[in-house]
Amino acid sequence: MSQTLRQRLQTCLANGSKADKALASYMLAQMPSLPFETAASLAEKVSLSEPTVGRFCRTLGYRSLKDLKASLAEEIGDRPWLISDRLRDFQQRSLAGDDQLARSLQLEIAGLVRIYELAQSEEWKRVARRLATASSVYVTGFQTERGLAQYLANQLQYLRDGVHLADLAAGNFSELLLSTEKERCLVIFEARRYSRMAKVLAEQAKAAGIKTTLITDSFCDWGRGLVDEMLVVSTEFNLFWDSTAQMASLSNLLINAVFVELGPQVEARLNRMAELYGRFTGHVGDSSGPLG
Repeated sequence: MSQTLRQRLQTCLANGSKADKALASYMLAQMPSLPFETAASLAEKVSLSEPTVGRFCRTLGYRSLKDLKASLAEEIGDRPWLISDRLRDFQQRSLAGDDQLARSLQLEIAGLVRIYELAQSEEWKRVARRLATASSVYVTGFQTERGLAQYLANQLQYLRDGVHLADLAAGNFSELLLSTEKERCLVIFEARRYSRMAKVLAEQAKAAGIKTTLITDSFCDWGRGLVDEMLVVSTEFNLFWDSTAQMASLSNLLINAVFVELGPQVEARLNRMAELYGRFTGHVGDSSGPLG
């Protein structure tokens, strides 16, 4: 075919129907795990019917989902999911005992590979550059993603000034939306079921001309068109509950990218931050302790 599967899915995001866009968004985010999917599993995850999945594949130019997966295999090659003997041995032992953790492990590794691939994209570089150079950075998360937002904000504060964890308690985000700073930006963490506040904040930020990055899962169908970038992570790992743990992995890579953008100049700030922490709080084994 003249275009790769990824290119066809990206085209569909711009021109497809609502159902097509939902499937395209999910497939793009879950590319490494597509070989494990069936029409039934895809339909269930995106809340569509199996015939819709089949029609979608034909719209892309494939005879069926099986044909689509065969084309994907040619594109990505025969890459091993488990790259060390220890992991490979774990997989074999687990599968021999019908251990579902083996399946979870494969999905986790595939999802992590996807994040590292994302970190090579132009979209990622644009986000890192903005987080390094914007006059102010606001970070927020809703429901169980609040801790992830705080983690990113606290880590960025070690690297640069002007990083804020947005105030959820006030209920109006005035510190962000009414600020007169022109080069401020926003990062939102959110996963299904999505908080109404997350979507409203994205809408208001867009109206105010604030550059916004949404870190979310592959089921989010409302972000595109509202935000400047959607950084999508895998959250389904064959476990009882969806896991947003890979948002933390993404944050770590993003912090590293911001450090690369800022360069050696951050050393003085890091040293001063450590000095302040020692003065007010202190670390285990630090004989100096907090100063009176």
